[in-house]
Amino acid sequence: MNDKKNYTLPIIVMIFLFGMISFVTNLASPMGDILKFQFNVPNWMGTLGVFANFIAYAVMGYPAGNLLQKFGYKKTALIAISIGFAGVGIQTLSGTMESFGVYLLGAFIAGFSMCLLNTVVNPMLNSLGGGGNKGNQLIQIGGSFNSLCGTAVIILTGILIPEGIKNAQISNVFPLMYAALAIFAFAFLVIALTAIPEKDKEQQVSSESSQYSPLSFRHFILGAIGIFVYVGVEVGIPNVLNKWLQNPDLDVLQLNGMGNPEAIAGSVTATYWLLMLVGRLLGAAIGSKVSAKSMLLVASGLGLVLTLVAMFAPVSSLINLPVFKNDASGLFGLVQVPVSAALLVLIGLCTSVMWGGIFNLAVEGLGKYTEKASGIFMVMVCGGGILPLLQNAIVDMKDGIGYMASYWVIVAGLIYLLYYALIGCKNVNKDIPVN
Repeated sequence: MNDKKNYTLPIIVMIFLFGMISFVTNLASPMGDILKFQFNVPNWMGTLGVFANFIAYAVMGYPAGNLLQKFGYKKTALIAISIGFAGVGIQTLSGTMESFGVYLLGAFIAGFSMCLLNTVVNPMLNSLGGGGNKGNQLIQIGGSFNSLCGTAVIILTGILIPEGIKNAQISNVFPLMYAALAIFAFAFLVIALTAIPEKDKEQQVSSESSQYSPLSFRHFILGAIGIFVYVGVEVGIPNVLNKWLQNPDLDVLQLNGMGNPEAIAGSVTATYWLLMLVGRLLGAAIGSKVSAKSMLLVASGLGLVLTLVAMFAPVSSLINLPVFKNDASGLFGLVQVPVSAALLVLIGLCTSVMWGGIFNLAVEGLGKYTEKASGIFMVMVCGGGILPLLQNAIVDMKDGIGYMASYWVIVAGLIYLLYYALIGCKNVNKDIPVN
């Protein structure tokens, strides 16, 4: 028997799980639009699914690292998959029960799973690849598949709602939920039956007795706030965009019966996530030549300009975009959409490189405190639920004009990130010992 183990199948499964993080997370945004009309609730309540998904990070973010350290990759992965299956299962059950509260419970439980998967998938892929360049390559492949799944779920949700968003039901997206359940079940079996290489438990020099922590560093505190803001910006831009484009009362797309507005809105919004994939690939290509500071500076500055122009551009200014129409004329074609929508979609190129830039700047010079800093970062991902909730509250307050007005939240967030890139990232606590 060959002693050299073949990890091809578990590697493929982990890459699929990498995609599932984005698939399940991004499903919450279009689901919010369905919930809004099915249960006749305001926009901010429709966004509670996104909020529940991300607020789970605030609860589970720090303990997730401790769980991984205690149980190792395999057991933690199996726990994460089981919780994910339960969360998506409860969301599916909410469609049968027609219960808003049950859906929110499922979204919250699914958020626990996404947090755990985020914690375990990156290092586990690196380990399965044997570390080094091969391990890094697998992580990049996983990240690319993550972006593709985030793009696909928005498009597919729109295609599955042919009757119009006002008549949509949770049951319309059952096929997507069934697919997620099947992937979770298959992943559980594969991981359970595979011997996964684990890290040796090392005697680590404890920093518990130290008078310092990651929070002793000003640039880290500001960077942690930056992560909170960034995830909120990343999620909030497409979340409100999708609602604005498919709102039947505003008729933003002015299709006059030509094309399915839900499919078109989903397709335009999905382009944002597709451009995030393009941006990540470009960022990886130039990452060795451009500093994290310069990359964050350009990305936040350009994103700020694009947002402001989109907010004040007249809705009557139109541009052709290729979309999934899903109507009698065919599945795919060109449709005129507001220039504002195209500009907001382009911000995906900017947000794609922000996480890496903020993370690298915030942990620079932290030394032995870096691991604890990573746990705090995972907690701050909850910004992805809080800022979109604030945006949608503004949408509700200002009726039709609230959609664009809500992007002042995005403007404020990008201004902060620009400040962090210019000034806040400087390490002013170099006197603290980190070895």
